[in-house]
Amino acid sequence: LNRWASCAEVPAAYQPAGPADGLTDCFAFLLPLGPAAGAAEPALEFAVRYRVAGAEYWDNNEGANYRLRGRQRGPPAPGPLHDPDSTAWIHFI
Repeated sequence: LNRWASCAEVPAAYQPAGPADGLTDCFAFLLPLGPAAGAAEPALEFAVRYRVAGAEYWDNNEGANYRLRGRQRGPPAPGPLHDPDSTAWIHFI
């Protein structure tokens, strides 16, 4: 979120339910974004490191880094005041 002025490593877990093409492996990970995620349009750049059998492999999107861009959500649209399909019974005297 700050153009590599800081960095963090997060573990990933292999996902065996990924594609069955024999060419692709899938991993899941959580990225804690912290307060910087509240910026008007946060952008996160990252690279992937894979360690296996004493070897280390990097993927940085051919030098361009992977990038996620965020955007602020507007407020949720208000729901209906009365739901005619509701099973609730309200009676005013």
